[in-house]
Amino acid sequence: MPSEFALIDRYFRRATRHTVQGVGDDGAIVRPTPGCELVVSTDMLVAGAHFLPDADPEDLGWKTLAVNVSDMAAMGAQPRWALLAAALPEADEAWIERFARGFFACADTFGIDIIGGDTTKGPRNFCVTIFGEVPTGAALLRSGAQAGDEIWVSGHPGRAALGLAHLQGRAVLSEPALTDCLAALHRPEPRVALGLALRGLATAAIDVSDGLLADLGHILEASGVAATLQPAALPAPTIDRECYLSGGDDYELVFTAPPARHAEVEALAASLALPLNCIGRIETGAGLRVLDPAGQPIDIARRGYDHFS
Repeated sequence: MPSEFALIDRYFRRATRHTVQGVGDDGAIVRPTPGCELVVSTDMLVAGAHFLPDADPEDLGWKTLAVNVSDMAAMGAQPRWALLAAALPEADEAWIERFARGFFACADTFGIDIIGGDTTKGPRNFCVTIFGEVPTGAALLRSGAQAGDEIWVSGHPGRAALGLAHLQGRAVLSEPALTDCLAALHRPEPRVALGLALRGLATAAIDVSDGLLADLGHILEASGVAATLQPAALPAPTIDRECYLSGGDDYELVFTAPPARHAEVEALAASLALPLNCIGRIETGAGLRVLDPAGQPIDIARRGYDHFS
């Protein structure tokens, strides 16, 4: 059975692109771009809580890094470097090789250098720490939303949650929706290009990891404002609506922007070939109201995922 260090050398040591010193020492050395600030984030994925125990290892490798890349997108940062800490129940080389293939496919897609980490034996879980760069003072924050701003969301929230509901027997999907929703669940697409384009345009942003309502709620709290949502294409009151509003795991971006810049956001959607839908407005006060397309209030029992509920 290979040692911990043999596994690292075989599957996780790769040539770097913009790193002074990568894997192989007690620490990595990076040189940030002049005029940029570092944006740092970390996320943990635990078997049974964040992914199914029988998840495809290549898909899981992609998702392990992608959910962290999404945090960079939400901050308007260019992802640059990442570290991976992994606990594995056994040194299954076939499984590890496929996981690494998916992990580095994501790294290559977004130009990220993997510069270190750790491995240990234990229940399967993964923790990534990621570093990105953003021009000084240009980061997108949760705290900038202003009364009157429009609320926008990218893509089609709820697809990943619907895919999970199908796997868990809570919903039945048929093609082509099944393939689409499972792809959203297993291979999320971080909206890096959108995040970079929103610098100087959006007033606040966040990625949808725990649910549209829950994550928008973080913007409202940080900005000290309220909001009313009235999505034009809100699904009928079924599990589709629950997934749209509360499902999470989509890694789409929710952001706010002044109404005077509405046409710019629409033009951005066209240039990126990415749907950007205006779904509400920021208001003074506190709280979040959701209206159906007819303008009637919707009572939402569950607003998003909570690790301890």
